[in-house]
Amino acid sequence: MKAETYLSWSEEETIKIGEKVASSLKGDEVVFLQGELGCGKTVFVKGIAKGLGFKKIDFVTSPSYVLLNIYDAKYPIYHFDLYRLERSRDIAGLDWEDYIGKGIVVVEWSEKIEFKLRQKILLIKFFMEDEVRKITIKTIKG
Repeated sequence: MKAETYLSWSEEETIKIGEKVASSLKGDEVVFLQGELGCGKTVFVKGIAKGLGFKKIDFVTSPSYVLLNIYDAKYPIYHFDLYRLERSRDIAGLDWEDYIGKGIVVVEWSEKIEFKLRQKILLIKFFMEDEVRKITIKTIKG
């Protein structure tokens, strides 16, 4: 599938792009987020949560220390953050794959894992160029 690219100049715009993505979700997707620190991954998750009816988007925070946050929205959102994990066995021990099919699985720093999924994956990459956030969205086969 061809990649879609969006530009964002603010957190509000990034949230709106996340909302747009949420409008196409059916409840069992895997969403991989990739990009450097501070480029908008967690803000984007706020948009997904908002788009799926989660009212308290200020509670959407990076689960870097707890590794998983769960948001009760139209579909459950399982928000993983792998930033602090270095070894593949630590990541494998999370059993994040057990959540697939039970809601929306969102994985920040997904580039740290090797994945062999049969599901389609929504791969979202974030780049900062000057003051502009570039967000590229592509569906890939697992």
